[in-house]
Amino acid sequence: MKGRSAALLFLVALGAVTAAPAAETRPNILFCIADDWGLHAGVYGTAWVKTPAFDRVAREGLLFKNAYTPMAKCAPSRAIALTGRHLWQLDEAGNHMPFFPAEFKSWPEALTEKGWYVGITGKGWGPGIANDADGKPRLITGKPFNRRQALPPAKGISNNDYAANFADFLDSAPKDSPWCFWCGGWEPHRAYEFQAGVKKGGKQLSDIDRVPDYWPDSDTVRHDMLDYAFEVEHVDRHLLRMMAKLEKRGLLDNTLIVVTSDHGMPFPRVKGYAYHDSNHVPLAVRWPAGINTPGRAVEDFVDFTDIAPTLLDVAGIAHEDSGMAAMTGRSWRPIFSSNKSGRIVAERDHVLIGKERTDVGRPHDWGYPIRGIVTREFLYLKNYEPARWPAGNPETGYLDTDGSPTKTVILDLGRRNRADRFWQLNFGMRPGEELYALAADADCVHNLAADPSHADRAQSLHDRMTAELKAQGDPRMFGQGHVFDQYPPASNSGFYERFLRGEKLNAGWVNETDFEKDPVKLP
Repeated sequence: MKGRSAALLFLVALGAVTAAPAAETRPNILFCIADDWGLHAGVYGTAWVKTPAFDRVAREGLLFKNAYTPMAKCAPSRAIALTGRHLWQLDEAGNHMPFFPAEFKSWPEALTEKGWYVGITGKGWGPGIANDADGKPRLITGKPFNRRQALPPAKGISNNDYAANFADFLDSAPKDSPWCFWCGGWEPHRAYEFQAGVKKGGKQLSDIDRVPDYWPDSDTVRHDMLDYAFEVEHVDRHLLRMMAKLEKRGLLDNTLIVVTSDHGMPFPRVKGYAYHDSNHVPLAVRWPAGINTPGRAVEDFVDFTDIAPTLLDVAGIAHEDSGMAAMTGRSWRPIFSSNKSGRIVAERDHVLIGKERTDVGRPHDWGYPIRGIVTREFLYLKNYEPARWPAGNPETGYLDTDGSPTKTVILDLGRRNRADRFWQLNFGMRPGEELYALAADADCVHNLAADPSHADRAQSLHDRMTAELKAQGDPRMFGQGHVFDQYPPASNSGFYERFLRGEKLNAGWVNETDFEKDPVKLP
């Protein structure tokens, strides 16, 4: 059974967009997506990350407090955003480093076919390979504009002058058609220049009000967090410049601006995992002509499957005319047109999350499959292969976690004592089920799944999640989850076996010290 062929009628019903606006009211679209930025912004109450541009978008538009990506890894998260389908409905594209199936059209491709001028700077979809049915590379996120470069403020930051490339795009845009621009900041993806936040950003270790409970509170970890903040601020400055360019050209108020990130920060137990900080993302939207009562904070649960139907909706393209596959997501138009804050659409009270293969490094290129459901009160996770290492195999460097100073600190603690709490939380084995009470434990460190007093709650969430996954055609719900392990990665196929044979391999963001030289014996 394949995800692409299941429950199509159900998906069409859910993916239907609201009535299209009149052609003359169609806005231009600026879609800004950072790489590995968690829920850290001034408007969210994070004092150690300065984000005046994002804060302005939220202040003059909508701030979403419960926005999620269904999968916390770059390629599958972006595939979900581009297609309006969950990872378990995307076949190969549900994995990281995949071959993107030719039959799944993206919304930038649909806009281009309908006469929109679509461009991109920076990171679009990836990493992976996206070719059409004839084997030719697709412009899955638009025509590239990457000519302009600038001296980066620190090592590890891209030299792409995103704002200048946006200006080039605007200069080339036809005057008689709407445009859409994808700005994909490479930051705050690793690697970072260590202590750049303090030495170049003027920050202090004491600026951080709290370190998450799943990491040790040390100077090294705090420096790592501030270096991350320095890169977030770099992307935000470019957004500020892009908004100024729109304002100068008289285009700002006729532009729908969407600002978000593909998943949480590139730290242990966040990126590539399925905890609350992994999937919970920043999201703000500004559109003066289409958003009623700006300045509202929205508490509805929304996710990346909603992006494609929302943008088709505001572009005036009906789904049946888009050529795109059936979508699970729903347009945000009812939220835009409301004048309420808080909860607006009653049925938006949860999201589904999960993961399949997020990196190579396990035997046979296997992943660590998870499905989960997030509500206001709880996060429930089902781990389908708890005998596998959740962060990747120790001998190949725990490749589901990017190399970092924080990772090094925690691995050193674990080598001294395998019972160390932080090592266990970040790299140790997981049970088959996890349940966290988010109000008291947003860091998700106290698993309640085995507590008899929470048994009914865990079962209720499991049943609700499973019913929705079956309706959406998830192969894993029908005994076919192995298909995700069988899809070949677009690069580094057979990494584990080749590494153990002594081949020199580069799997991405991993440090030499991450590899365990001796077998890991659990306490």
